[in-house]
Amino acid sequence: MPSSDPSPGEVVSGAVLGVVFDMDGVLVDSGAHHRAAWLALLGDVGVTPPPGFWRVTIGRPAEEAVALLLGKDISPAQARELANRKREHYGRLARRGVVPVAGAGEFVASVRRAGLPCAVATSATRTDVSRLLRAVHLAGQFDAVVTADDIRFGKPNPEVYQRAAEALGVPAARCLAFEDSIAGVEAACGAGMRVIGVETAHTDAVLREAGAIRSIESFEGLSWPVRLD
Repeated sequence: MPSSDPSPGEVVSGAVLGVVFDMDGVLVDSGAHHRAAWLALLGDVGVTPPPGFWRVTIGRPAEEAVALLLGKDISPAQARELANRKREHYGRLARRGVVPVAGAGEFVASVRRAGLPCAVATSATRTDVSRLLRAVHLAGQFDAVVTADDIRFGKPNPEVYQRAAEALGVPAARCLAFEDSIAGVEAACGAGMRVIGVETAHTDAVLREAGAIRSIESFEGLSWPVRLD
């Protein structure tokens, strides 16, 4: 460790002793094909969407999201037709397979090179975790994997993050978590971890309001150590 004091926001070697990742939206970009399908549909109708356009589609049926993306009222028949075209685009794109969040593999590798133990703390089942981590070439890269099969209470309850810290043998307060969801940020914070948000579902402002200390768009170009401001 350097003898001088660190600059604000700098990660001091040893300040973080373990890193814990959510899976969907953090390691696996579960929304990638949906975003691309919406872009393809909007291209079909000559609409250029603003940055972050796809956030208005999250949790909404495609028939409802279409009018919001077009910024105008359309008939139910038009909404169904465009929603079906979006689904066709999605089906074509999904055949390409599972997509990792940009830079996730390289970032995990940099954490491991630094000698820090890593864990996954996810609401997915162990079967799904195994399949998806293999698909994005991250199987075997984690010292512990805690899934929905291992806990009684789901996020935002902190149990999954508490168990991940225990499995790593690291105090939760010395762990850094990466999360994309509000419930996930709240769960990791509830366990006593610091959290960096990943903006695959929510904006920086939303993730910070939930408790994240900062956020990133993806892991692209990022390596360990990271700043904590």
